[in-house]
Amino acid sequence: MLKQIEGSLGVAEAVALCRPEIICAYPISPQTHIVENLGAMVKKGTLEDCEFLNVESEFAAMSVAIGGSVAGGRAYTATASQGLLYMAEAVYNASGLGLPIVMTVASRAIGAPINIWNDHSDSMSQRDCGWIQLFAEDNQEAVDLHIQAFKIAEELSLPVMICMDGFVLTHAFERMDIPSQEQVDQFLPPYDPRQSLDLEQPVSIGAMVGPEAFTEVRYLAHAHHLQALGVIDRVAKEYEEIIGRKSGGLVDLYRAEDAEVMVVALGSVIGTIKDVIDEMREDGKKVGLLGIKSYRPFPAAEVFTALEGAKTAVVIDRSLQVGIGGVVTDDVIRSTRKLSDLDICCVISGLGGRAITKRSLHKAFDAALKGELPELTFLDLDKKVVQDQLKHEQEERHSGPMAEAIVKAVADLHKGDL
Repeated sequence: MLKQIEGSLGVAEAVALCRPEIICAYPISPQTHIVENLGAMVKKGTLEDCEFLNVESEFAAMSVAIGGSVAGGRAYTATASQGLLYMAEAVYNASGLGLPIVMTVASRAIGAPINIWNDHSDSMSQRDCGWIQLFAEDNQEAVDLHIQAFKIAEELSLPVMICMDGFVLTHAFERMDIPSQEQVDQFLPPYDPRQSLDLEQPVSIGAMVGPEAFTEVRYLAHAHHLQALGVIDRVAKEYEEIIGRKSGGLVDLYRAEDAEVMVVALGSVIGTIKDVIDEMREDGKKVGLLGIKSYRPFPAAEVFTALEGAKTAVVIDRSLQVGIGGVVTDDVIRSTRKLSDLDICCVISGLGGRAITKRSLHKAFDAALKGELPELTFLDLDKKVVQDQLKHEQEERHSGPMAEAIVKAVADLHKGDL
């Protein structure tokens, strides 16, 4: 059914269609509307046979999800930013135990300094936690990925994290096609856990593992992720057959057939990049897009194939490894190390919710076409502000709070612009 609704409500309706039995909720912007809507559904009785638990923290939310999953229930939760960090210990436990929990991460910057706006630093901080990570381009894809996530998680007995850009998607009103309950029931079978606690057949789940077996257990997790590459692709095709819409999968190519410059990105910025590519193609500039849908497991073979014919890859990274560069860029470099003629450029973009404008992307992609884009670029960085602060710190021992000094310098620089 077509609906013009907020992204968070679309996700809540998608989760409800999957018949969860345990929902663990703790509010944090920008995911709060998702669990609020699910709570309202449970209270009204439109979401039946589901326990909605208000917990005292994000750590408790994941802990309760673990308990519910171990007890044999289909479990869901959602979080963002500092909340994801607060539950980090339990996040690792969920994957290490092989529990098919589904969680939404409404991606948001991590402080300090305090920032509530969108980038990918929260989800990227957990890239090695053992969860499958799927990134949504728009709210329609966010709806579709949540439904697919339960099937992927339960087939592999692995937790799945759906990452959707905070505020940009969660609070945006878009037209979404919400599948019917009959369609979702046809696609997603009743929950049949691979492991659960049973009083008639008692087992230990989460026992200590010593050095003699720990490597093998970790390699098993690695093997499961390698299996997931095929499962994610197949589930997307099954979804298309039943629902009638192509969505998800491992990667998405756009105008890539003869591209000299390939842009690599994930999340909502893909929409802006497609607009820029269309404009550049009208001018005869050969630019294409590789959109990454599955970040973990990373689709290395698909990335290699997509970039094999390009001269330059421009990776739009919305998170930063301080002192090194882009997070996604490292994965692209590792996947294409045999492509000796491929130049890979990292563009750190949109940190803390800064707008990624078409004008700035045009400039970066034009530089890449000319072979003039540096190996590492910070999009729209005001270097003078930073250089002035570094100079001040060298000259004055008691230089004061750093972030506040930068905020004041930027404000002074743009005084009178409005």
